[in-house]
Amino acid sequence: MGQADDALSEAPLFEALSDEDSQALRAKVLVVRLDRGERLFAEGDKGDRLYIILSGKIKLTKAAPDGRENLLSVHGTGEMFGELSLFDPIPRTSSATAITQAELAGLAHDDMRTFLATRPGVAMHLLQALAQRLRRINEVKADLVFTDVPGRVAKALLDLSERFGVQTPDGMQVNHDLTQEELAQLVGASRETVNKALADFAARGWIQLAAKSVLIADTDRLRKRAR
Repeated sequence: MGQADDALSEAPLFEALSDEDSQALRAKVLVVRLDRGERLFAEGDKGDRLYIILSGKIKLTKAAPDGRENLLSVHGTGEMFGELSLFDPIPRTSSATAITQAELAGLAHDDMRTFLATRPGVAMHLLQALAQRLRRINEVKADLVFTDVPGRVAKALLDLSERFGVQTPDGMQVNHDLTQEELAQLVGASRETVNKALADFAARGWIQLAAKSVLIADTDRLRKRAR
């Protein structure tokens, strides 16, 4: 699969596998291709498969009681999602939608449970990945209480840069592919407040804004503002 093989190798699940086990699991992979804006699954759907992103970006969202959409997280190449229901088989608690064209490797939970039954080390690796995600969720909750909106915006940009950034002579180029509304949802604030923070960062020379991307020119200043 070329680049797809590389993406699978980066996933936490495959990092823990021997070559033999890796080949055995790859044989069970179902490749799914999505167009930009296409939904993979909806909140409330049966959770019967985990996914590893081979290319592109996927957003996980949750609907508010008033119908508005709350962006929970963004995932890119090599990252995994949908594994929670592997351990707790309940309907999906979020919706997954392609932000860009995307290619995914899907693994059925039934196949995974059989596979993990004789490989406790791999199961522990998966649980470690879940623990890291839970820790991140706790950090986000704390930020909503203790950090102002500009600080949360700075932290979100730094997080996106660590996962999607490419170093250039002018700074860190981050093609996050998020609209202004999606970025605001990710931060947990209004679009107007987030745009004001971004404009302030740009005026200070810390960042340069473009459509669905940002160039971080001064990472140190941004990191200090995120504290």
